[in-house]
Amino acid sequence: MNTVKVAVLMAALTGLFVLMGQAVGGNGGMIIAFVLAVVMNFGAYWFSDKLALKATRARAVSEAEAPELHQMVEILAKRASIPKPGVYVVDDPSPNAVATGRNPANAAVAVNTGLLNILDRQEVYGVLAHEVAHIKNRDTLTMTVVATIAGAITMIAQFAQFAAMFGGLGRNEDGEGMNPIGLLVMALVAPFAAMIMQLAVSRAREFEADKLGAQLAGDTHGLSNALLKLERGTMAIPTHTTPNRAPLYIVNPLKGMDGLSRLFMTHPPIQERVSKLSQLKVS
Repeated sequence: MNTVKVAVLMAALTGLFVLMGQAVGGNGGMIIAFVLAVVMNFGAYWFSDKLALKATRARAVSEAEAPELHQMVEILAKRASIPKPGVYVVDDPSPNAVATGRNPANAAVAVNTGLLNILDRQEVYGVLAHEVAHIKNRDTLTMTVVATIAGAITMIAQFAQFAAMFGGLGRNEDGEGMNPIGLLVMALVAPFAAMIMQLAVSRAREFEADKLGAQLAGDTHGLSNALLKLERGTMAIPTHTTPNRAPLYIVNPLKGMDGLSRLFMTHPPIQERVSKLSQLKVS
């Protein structure tokens, strides 16, 4: 089912990207956008782990550098019946963590130094269990592919705004420039549509990862306490990232949102996640 979800999302985002190319550069722009989309889809699938790790500026750590991290990840991977993921650390004072990889055999987990500074061992274990659960559930491919293509759509939308200022860069069949108003509308609507598609990667995946993570860890308290601390920490020190990459993290890495903007949050409210965890019975 997850494979079908990825295919549908990639097709929808590819279609939107091609439409953006046509709006900016006419038929020629559409062809160029299609070729770029094929290349991006291929790259996002095969190199999703490397792209995500590079975007977060993660660095691999050896067992000698981080023996406890490696030990915890190895134990959790065995309990999840998956190969041990790569272990990475991000030099970032904002407390957060990510998992990435197109499948369990090509996966990695990364934790920010800020997380290691504020969480105790049980809480770090709970966070790592959540990330291993994402890998076990094969959520990581979905998140990284969508983040990569949505970011490209946002980038071309910015170019479309620039093109609209000059009356459009492409030509239609009559040899006239593209409608600048249409370009501007596309530039404003496309990023919003891409964001909605990101939300199509249901927030339910976080609940599922919380549930499986608690089962892998053997208790709910570590993850629950970690989520509460991480929420406070990320509000005080947001991660330097872009909105399209926000779904990669265990908690929303951006500043807290209020009002209507809460409707477009990529993560469920922390209190709701903690509440669901408190109702679980694990051993």
